Amino acid sequence: MNINVARLGLVSYKEALEIQEKLLLLRQQGKIEDILLLVEHPPVLTLGTRGEHSNILLSQKDLEMNGVEIYKINRGGDVTYHGPGQIVGYPIMDLNNQGKDIKDFVWKIEEIFIQLLGEEYHITAQRDEKKYTGVWVNNAKITAIGIAVKHWVTMHGFAFNVNTQLEHFKWINPCGITDRGVTSLQKILGNAQNFDKLNEQVLQYFCKVFDLQPIRVDISSFII
Repeated sequence: MNINVARLGLVSYKEALEIQEKLLLLRQQGKIEDILLLVEHPPVLTLGTRGEHSNILLSQKDLEMNGVEIYKINRGGDVTYHGPGQIVGYPIMDLNNQGKDIKDFVWKIEEIFIQLLGEEYHITAQRDEKKYTGVWVNNAKITAIGIAVKHWVTMHGFAFNVNTQLEHFKWINPCGITDRGVTSLQKILGNAQNFDKLNEQVLQYFCKVFDLQPIRVDISSFII
């Protein structure tokens, strides 16, 4: 099976959300095949369906001073930060072709980063099957996951901290969690990483775990 792949570069959260919503409808209607968007965002906070504003620690004034917007969205989970140096992936996929198993879909997203970190960087990462979604190195989250499923088609996705400014996570209780930390590949390895290379590795392992062949596309051919 194939998956279309579009790398959008640095785009606003608002623009990426609008693109996702259009693609979601097209996929539900069977007008396009599965597609993975790989993006990077300016600093932004998103609140999931279980999100609590109390987990945002900066005042509205401070957020405005930092140019940070807040989006209330329909994915699972609580509050999440996105920002430069973070690889964000939005798979728009029909789970009718993935066994109609949401739990397995999330497990595979986690598996992408467990395998990537282990095989490419010799970093032991793990999932927390009992309590939290995402991928962890020791007690710190390196990949956050939050999805929505509409008529068995997915949207939203994952956020992988590569060269992310970790001090920005002090603006929130990430995912509503107060007893664990956040980390990045840069922090673990001690120097900034090649962002383009990491995007390609994420795509490589995404296709490996889901057993898909990537077809690179220009998003403008899907969105008019």
